Formats: sequence, C-alpha cells, structure tokens
Amino acid sequence: MALKTAFLAAPSFLAFFLFCQAAQALDPLALDPLAEPTGRVILTVTGDMALPGGAAAARFDEAGLRALGEDTIATTTIWTDGVVTFRGVRLKSLVERLGLQGETLNAVALNDYSAPIPFEDIERYNPLLALEMNGERLLVRDKGPVWVVYPRDDHDELKSDRINDRWVWQLTRLEAR
Repeated sequence: MALKTAFLAAPSFLAFFLFCQAAQALDPLALDPLAEPTGRVILTVTGDMALPGGAAAARFDEAGLRALGEDTIATTTIWTDGVVTFRGVRLKSLVERLGLQGETLNAVALNDYSAPIPFEDIERYNPLLALEMNGERLLVRDKGPVWVVYPRDDHDELKSDRINDRWVWQLTRLEAR
C-alpha cells in the first residue's frame, strides 16, 4: 500500500516542481525576492513594479545595488575637470530587475530636488547610478552616495541643460510614473 501511495504522489510532486520551474522562467522575480538591506539604505524605488508579494518599495544598500552588476562610464561633466571615470550600476539593470514600468522615473535628491528621467533615455543612453568617481566612493559632500550619470561624450545631444538637469546627485529615491 505504501509503495502505491508513493507512486501516486510522485506525479504530483513532479507536476509541482515543473510548475515552479515554469513560473520562474516566466517571471524570475516571483521566486527571487530582493535581499533585505543589511547596511544603510541609500536608494528607495517606488511605483509600478513587479515585486514579490506586492511590496510597495524596493530598498537598496550599497551592496544590494552593486549586486545588480557594475559597469563604468568615462565622460566629461560640467561639474568636473576633464574626463572622469564613474563606476556603478546601469539604470537599465535596476529597471529590469524590478520590472519597473511607466513613462518616467522621477529622480529625487537628498534636498528634494527632482527631475524626470524618461524611460526612453534609459533604453537609448543607459545612464549609470554612479557609486564611485575615479576609483573613490562618492560621499554626500561630493555628490554621492548615488549620482545619475549620462554618457555625455558618446552623444552630442546629451550636452544640453535639459539633460544636465537629469544628472541628479545625492539621489535617494526613484519613483516610476
């Protein structure tokens, strides 16, 4: 009798296992929640996103942001001298990881300055959420801990006041709208 019960339960277990694999393939966020920050939260993201359990916000410490994958941009800025190398996380990586949707990301700084970053900018220019400048960690006194950086030397149209306004430093929040 026990063997017959085990034999009947095996297909149920297999079906459940295959269902979980398919769900993860269709929506990797469903079974892969964000790690809770263990350090000081430096960025909070809200808005239309696909977080497990319907969470209203994603909170990141520096390690959590870096875990999304790091990249660099070498470019000039109107606030620094010469070419500067920034290291951080591509905004597109964050958008994809959180399943963010909308027309803009409202970038909000520590002093409540805000600027809308169109999703088309993210797709076209792939800005960086910079955590370092020339190998040094960005601190609040030097536009950190997170600074939105565009690859302005790669695209002439990025050398404008309209785009400069989107270089939000001391970034603390992103709101998908």
